[in-house]
Amino acid sequence: MSNKSIKLLIVGSNYSWSLENYFINYLTEMGVEIKLFPAQVLFYEYYYGKKINKFLYRLKLSKIERNINQLFNETVLLYNPTHIFVFKGMELTPKSLLWAKQRGIKLVNYNPDNPFIFSGKGSGNSNITKSIELYDSHFTYNLEIQKKLKEQHKVKTELLPFAFDISEELFEVCQKEKEVLKVCFLGNPDKLRASFIQSLANNGIEIDVYGNDWNKFVIHKNITSHPPVYEHEQWKTLRKYRVQLNLMRIHNLDSHNMRTFEIPCIGGIQLAPDTKEHQLFFEVDKEVFLYTTLEECVSKIDYLLSLATEQANKFRVFAREACLNKKHSYKDRALQVLEVLEKL
Repeated sequence: MSNKSIKLLIVGSNYSWSLENYFINYLTEMGVEIKLFPAQVLFYEYYYGKKINKFLYRLKLSKIERNINQLFNETVLLYNPTHIFVFKGMELTPKSLLWAKQRGIKLVNYNPDNPFIFSGKGSGNSNITKSIELYDSHFTYNLEIQKKLKEQHKVKTELLPFAFDISEELFEVCQKEKEVLKVCFLGNPDKLRASFIQSLANNGIEIDVYGNDWNKFVIHKNITSHPPVYEHEQWKTLRKYRVQLNLMRIHNLDSHNMRTFEIPCIGGIQLAPDTKEHQLFFEVDKEVFLYTTLEECVSKIDYLLSLATEQANKFRVFAREACLNKKHSYKDRALQVLEVLEKL
């Protein structure tokens, strides 16, 4: 299969955990010619390469942004893409994007964070906000962001939720895990998450947390802290606990996150905040369980922990089938991206 009408330059990173990898792999399968310009990698290699580099960058004495943009321009001239697909875009200046646009190249952006709320140094900068209207189309995971982009910035937008990517072979392995009749939260701590988990513990809920430095945020007899788990161990952990708690970050309190699909695709029983998007993706109290208050969360946990194994396994099957039947895989998301690129 080939798609000769599109010659795509993807701007982002190629770390093993990068979201870009899913789209590179599946769009390549669909016949799209792709070249990656690793802007984020170039920046991180500089920023974390030497201690002095951080200070130079913060004092605005560094040339790294100028160097990255110059290399970007050179790459565009050599590769001559029809479309440029920018993931987030913190490293590219509006000047560089405008230059590419004036060459007749279609510009598309996908920001897996909120372009209007920066919750940390790596979540956004002025390059993102100043470049919004330069793109021919935006992908966003969030309904509220989509509305704001359309109404305030008058730009084309497409809802592109997060998704899952797991092989049938790995699913079969994880399915054999012995169930742990407890609550689990898999993710790094912040003050908001720690406060909620501490409150659950105060209400008698035993919970295992996995992530970096949880013991610096919560100390309670009902909370057991574990180091982060990755790859196969992450999937096994998401599967084996009776209840997988999902907690939102400050920038997506009324949205969803990657765990929204990672938990059910492995057959996990998800307990998540009651958001518009969770209701949009899954049938409540069958494929996902939702809460609006601490008290409701405790009540739902008690209910799920009290279920007979046979009934719990039915909910696991419902969750898994929802991910497959409703086409929530990254392959499906890549097909959606391809359709937008073709229309442009």
